[in-house]
Amino acid sequence: MLSGATLISAPATISMNRILVIRGGAIGDFILTLPALEALRDAYPRAHLEILGYKHIAVLAENRFYAQAVRSIEYGALSSFFAKNSQPSTELAHYFASFDLIVSYLYDPDGIFENNLSRCGVEQLIRGPAKIDNHEHAMRQLARPLEQLGFRADDLAARIFPSDADRNAVEKLLGRFSKPLVVFHPGSGSERKNWPLENWIEIGNHLLDSNDLRGSLVVVSGEADQDRVRPLRAIWKNERARFASNFPLPELAALFQDAIFLGHDSGISHLAAAAGANCILLFGPTDPDVWAPMNKNVTVLRAPSGRVNDIGIAEVEAAVAKALRRRESMQ
Repeated sequence: MLSGATLISAPATISMNRILVIRGGAIGDFILTLPALEALRDAYPRAHLEILGYKHIAVLAENRFYAQAVRSIEYGALSSFFAKNSQPSTELAHYFASFDLIVSYLYDPDGIFENNLSRCGVEQLIRGPAKIDNHEHAMRQLARPLEQLGFRADDLAARIFPSDADRNAVEKLLGRFSKPLVVFHPGSGSERKNWPLENWIEIGNHLLDSNDLRGSLVVVSGEADQDRVRPLRAIWKNERARFASNFPLPELAALFQDAIFLGHDSGISHLAAAAGANCILLFGPTDPDVWAPMNKNVTVLRAPSGRVNDIGIAEVEAAVAKALRRRESMQ
């Protein structure tokens, strides 16, 4: 047991040998759901827990404490479960009926998916919120439906547990790099959330040209970030600067474990926080009280205007320097 789950009444008496959690969405959406998965894992430690989701994301939980198996949600036969009065796939009908409990975060406003599950013999279904509002933190909203089972998630800090194989893969791809490690992720899912690229260049130049950083700088990116990362590749030829592009998520988590991370409001920032990085996150239009990671290792910087462009370079430099001094004092 990691964080525990508070018992608020007697749990349901139905046997919980097999549990399925259905969770689509992007990287951040999945990681925001991990505290709910942790509460399930703690409440039913002997149950077989499976995730139906995007495999390249849900692999973060597969055989890494949370789930024993992951199945892809990108399966054509699943569409039959969203059609009214359809004849669902026999194979999937048997699959869903094999679980004692299903927790679904799918968007199902008319209850068609839920009704088709019931027709297959599913007896216990909990519907989680498919959309998040601003009345409380997203992690609390995603975990709250589990209170129907008689327990409440206490710890809303998401955690990810990279394997030795993940760490070895990172070392093989990037080689050994000197510590401490500062990791930049200059992108996000929206330009409105992105700090100006020239600011990232100034921060990086300062780290590489001064004595503040005695270790290495790594810039991580995905396919959507290439326009922002390309100029950085052209500028930073320093041997202490590395670029990690399109890494599998478990390997990225392994890279982040002991790093100082600078990023925006993004799924990759949630990944870094959950992996244990000392995070400095630059927030713009979104509310950090709803969307920021709840890990203690996270510092959120946000301008009073709510505009990410108004976050000063000096403020970010000071936060990074403080994190580096803290890291050095711990070594």
